[in-house]
Amino acid sequence: MTQKNIDRYAVIGNPISHSKSPLIHAEFAKLTRQTLSYTAELVEPGQVKNFITAFANDNGKGLNITVPFKLDAYELASDLTDRAKRAGAVNTLTLKDNKIFGDTTDGTGLLNDLIKNHQQIIKNKHVLILGAGGAVRGVLEPLLLENPASLVIANRTVSKAQQLTDDFSSFGNISACGFNELDNRKFDIIINGTSASLSGDLPPLPDNLFSEHACAYDMMYAKQATVFMQWAKQQGAEIILDGLGMLVEQAAESFYIWRGVRPETRTVIDMLKMQL
Repeated sequence: MTQKNIDRYAVIGNPISHSKSPLIHAEFAKLTRQTLSYTAELVEPGQVKNFITAFANDNGKGLNITVPFKLDAYELASDLTDRAKRAGAVNTLTLKDNKIFGDTTDGTGLLNDLIKNHQQIIKNKHVLILGAGGAVRGVLEPLLLENPASLVIANRTVSKAQQLTDDFSSFGNISACGFNELDNRKFDIIINGTSASLSGDLPPLPDNLFSEHACAYDMMYAKQATVFMQWAKQQGAEIILDGLGMLVEQAAESFYIWRGVRPETRTVIDMLKMQL
C-alpha cells in the first residue's frame, strides 16, 4: 500500500505538540495490525472548517479534537450521536461520504478506566464530581447509567452545576451544590473534573468527605501526583487514580469508532506510565 493510499487520522488543537495521541494510536495500530497514519496537527483559530475539508480530500478518515476546537467540531458536524448531543461536545469526528459524523468518547473512557482497569463499582455508590465545565458534562450520562445511589456536582458557581443537574435529571439521582455545602457528607467516589489541580489549586473542600474504601479520581494527569491526589491521600482515600487511563480508553473508543476494532489498552497505559 502506497503512502498516498493509507488512511489518515489526526488530532487537532492549539497548542498540540504536547499531545500523546499520535503515540497512543500508533500503538493501537500495531496491536491490531491496522495500516494507518496518525499525526498531531496545529490549526489556527478560525481555520478548523478549512482544515477538515483539506484533510478529508487527502484521504483523511477521522479526527480527534482537543482544546480549543471542541465547540467548532460540534457545530461543524453534519451528524451527531445522541451522547454527543447530550454532552454538547465532540472529540471524535469521522469523515465519510462528504459528511462529518461527531461523537464524544470521554464518558466511555472514564467508565472503562474506572470499571475495567480499576474494578470500581458505581452502582449504588455515592459519587461526587468537582467542577461543572465541559469535561464534567461529557461524563455525566454514562456515570448515571451505572445507577449510582446519588451523584452530586459541586462547583464554585452553583448555577452552572444546577444547569447540568437540570439537563441530566432524567438519567438518575443527580443534584448540585456549592463547595461550602459539602460539610458532614460522605462519598464513595470523588472525581475531580476541574483543571485547577494542575496549576496547584484545589477547590475549598471540607475534611472527611471520603467514606471507607473510597476512590479518588483526577481526570487530569501529570508526572507527579496532582494537588487533588495529594489531598485525597491526606484525607485517607483508599484508591487514588489519575486520568492517564481515561486518556487511553477514550482514544481506544475513537479507534473503535473509526476502525471497528477495539484495541487492548493495558499495554499502552503501562508504556505511557513508563514515559512519564
